[in-house]
Amino acid sequence: MLFSSRPFVAATLAVTTFFTGPATAQTYTSCNPLESTSCPPDPALGRTIDIDFTQGGSDLFTPAGGNPTYDSNGVSFTVARSGDSPQLISLFYIMFGRVEITMKAAPGAGIVSSLVLESDCLDEIDNEWIGADNDQVQTNYFGKGITGSYNRGQFNPAPNSQGEFITYAVDWTSDRIVWTVGGTVIRTLNADEAEPNQYPQTPMQVKFGSWSGGDPSNSQGTVEWAHGPTDYSQGPFSMVVQRVKVTDYSTGSKYTYGDTSGSWQSIQSEGGKINSNLGGAGELGTTAVTTAASATSTANVPAGGIGSGTASDSSDLPPGWVMTSDGKIVPSSSASVRMFQTPNRPQSG
Repeated sequence: MLFSSRPFVAATLAVTTFFTGPATAQTYTSCNPLESTSCPPDPALGRTIDIDFTQGGSDLFTPAGGNPTYDSNGVSFTVARSGDSPQLISLFYIMFGRVEITMKAAPGAGIVSSLVLESDCLDEIDNEWIGADNDQVQTNYFGKGITGSYNRGQFNPAPNSQGEFITYAVDWTSDRIVWTVGGTVIRTLNADEAEPNQYPQTPMQVKFGSWSGGDPSNSQGTVEWAHGPTDYSQGPFSMVVQRVKVTDYSTGSKYTYGDTSGSWQSIQSEGGKINSNLGGAGELGTTAVTTAASATSTANVPAGGIGSGTASDSSDLPPGWVMTSDGKIVPSSSASVRMFQTPNRPQSG
């Protein structure tokens, strides 16, 4: 599916210049840093951005899987038919940091709204909202693409997530991940509590959008997890995002893997330093702490982002970037060497 060629309107940013860099590694990459030390570097954010989507789109993100639309409420990600999975994907990476998103989740049986942080070696941190449940958000994590066990997810309180704009935050350091809803801590994962070699600790892209986990083309486990099946005649179903604020806790222009260990200590920064902006987003403001409503040890929760879909028409891209034949966005200078496979939503079980 291709997008319209409407140019993006620059959104309000906390910086005065726009950043351009390579786009998504999606769920699979042909250059996995766990297997090679010659993978291209990841472009670093290295600072804080604050994007008001009620003012339009941003050159710091590129669309995929559908056509996000903009109005005075923000950016909408609408699922109207089978195969829709509209999302925005950052053209930058963060090496530890904080992501805040102010949004309304999409309603509808089988519809999933997602905020995903994901690295080239498939470390992952997730927030996912199930359309059949207006009062919870699922938090999850994966490391190094290992998804054989789906016992890390939790369903956490998020009252009226479809009826009002709520700010959700993921605060990620080398020591812990904290998820918050409206200033309330809903989950904390300490690094030493994660399963062995499963704590996310490599440079991450940010992507958010909606998709249909309840689509009949998905595995039965995914459909059941998403509380499907999806009845498209009851749609369309829209997730709406007002604002996204992202702070990189490291600085520099590029992040590279120094070896194939996938450890945060192996990550190198060009022109900056890992963890040198730790706390750059300010103190993590919290008003309360709550506990998970339930774990998902038998939920067969899928990993890997926001469904499948092709990337934007190349006319939407920043200068110096091209869309490959399989729908991925890469620097024009490396289109022949950094190719990404089209992801499929993983089969549960």
